[in-house]
Amino acid sequence: MARKRLLTGLQPSGQLHIGNYFGAIAPFLERYEEFESFLMIADYHALTTLQEKDELNTNIFEIAVDYLACGLDPTKVVMFRQSDVQEHTELAWIFECLVTVPFLMKAHAYKDKVAKGLEANAGLFNYPMLMAADILLYDAELVPVGEDQRQHIEYTREAAHKFNSVYGNVFTPPQEITLEKVGVVPGTDGQKMSKSYGNTIPLFGTRGEIQKAVMSIVTDSKSTFPEHVHAIHKLYKDEGKLKLLYEQNRENYKALKEALIEDIDTHSTPLREKRQAVASNKTDVLEILNEGAQKARELAAKKMAIVRDKIGITL
Repeated sequence: MARKRLLTGLQPSGQLHIGNYFGAIAPFLERYEEFESFLMIADYHALTTLQEKDELNTNIFEIAVDYLACGLDPTKVVMFRQSDVQEHTELAWIFECLVTVPFLMKAHAYKDKVAKGLEANAGLFNYPMLMAADILLYDAELVPVGEDQRQHIEYTREAAHKFNSVYGNVFTPPQEITLEKVGVVPGTDGQKMSKSYGNTIPLFGTRGEIQKAVMSIVTDSKSTFPEHVHAIHKLYKDEGKLKLLYEQNRENYKALKEALIEDIDTHSTPLREKRQAVASNKTDVLEILNEGAQKARELAAKKMAIVRDKIGITL
């Protein structure tokens, strides 16, 4: 029986933190072998916010290294760069000609930026149709999403519906799949861990970097329980041991933070070492991306041949 096809994308936006790992990477790695999986480095999507050449170039390589260091088996997934498959932008343009401006104006990312009084670029405005193209090009049946990403699938389904209504059935609307995960990983200030909030703990950080981040975790001097410390700590320790630790150090927040530093560093050390080994073999990493691009291009070309014929540009 053929396995269902799963696709997920990740933007090369810089150094990963533990929120990225527990919220998205680990859940994906636990289940990707069950499916015919595609892992796309969304470098064109990154252009909506990152327009520094050298930084983007570095980030693209680094995100591939990060996933390999975390245990991704490149023989069991197609990992490729979005920009290596030109059909993504071609199909996105076709979808943009089918949907309306008011429809795109409902996108959360666009609305949030406008609500903050910021000027949204056209790429951010149109990005839902590029995302739809990313998914529909490969007939991906399943797309992992978090609660805050369900709109992406709704937009993709609508793009498929619009095309099918005008030109006949070509695209199958995908379904979201919720991978088991911890939910929102809190940052050092209690908000969702995010680079934009400056509240992260680096995934591959040195012990010193981990220590600096953990010691900055906000604790309420009026509280009898360090909620933010505990919320992060439960990612690393089983419930029984965690309960005992916090009972033994009821108001000794410094001791609890030191215990958290130890547990994070114990988890991060092998990842850090693996990452150094992977990054030192740049040729191997690029070869993995090139092989993935070749497989992705073959599938995308077949799909676009059908699309071009349907819309009437094949002579």
